[in-house]
Amino acid sequence: MPTALVEAAARLLAEEGPAALTTRRLAAEVGTSTTVVYTCFGGMDDLVRAMVHEGFARLHALFGTVGESNDPVADIASLGHAYRENALANPHLYPVMFGGAPLAGFALTDEDRQYGRYTLDTLIAAVARAIAVGRFTPADPAQVAHQMWIALHGLATLDLGGYLVEPDAAGCFGQQLLLLMIAAGDAPDTAARSTAAARR
Repeated sequence: MPTALVEAAARLLAEEGPAALTTRRLAAEVGTSTTVVYTCFGGMDDLVRAMVHEGFARLHALFGTVGESNDPVADIASLGHAYRENALANPHLYPVMFGGAPLAGFALTDEDRQYGRYTLDTLIAAVARAIAVGRFTPADPAQVAHQMWIALHGLATLDLGGYLVEPDAAGCFGQQLLLLMIAAGDAPDTAARSTAAARR
């Protein structure tokens, strides 16, 4: 029941705004009582916090399916595809995770807003491996990972909004991944092989 409530709440928030996010409306959406809502979540602030946590938990779980290979650049590209896949699979949770949904009326702390940064550790580790084997130019792995995250987050947001039409969204995403690898210092030919391997 908590997961169903989280998903319904995220959809209401994304489609109708914060005014629609009431205990009574949420209970009706999932066919339960308001008591159940209060039992699962103390209030709306806790519910929104649970949405943020659930969204990042799903992203982290998907990142966990990538694993480590002997090609860290392919691993990074695979993480990029996983990031997009998570956004497309959870279109209502995705904007809540990053504060894009209208959350101004809820008491989220700075800690809440920074909650999902733990998911970035997987990408930072992969970037560090790419630097260590000489595929990327020596740099702060966290800085490189943040730059990649910014680029892919922007693309995923455009993708969800239906703005990536020409070329197709998947192709655009793949091309961006290739360019990010080259910008980080990888040679174009090896970057192309690694990103192609990640697509497969």
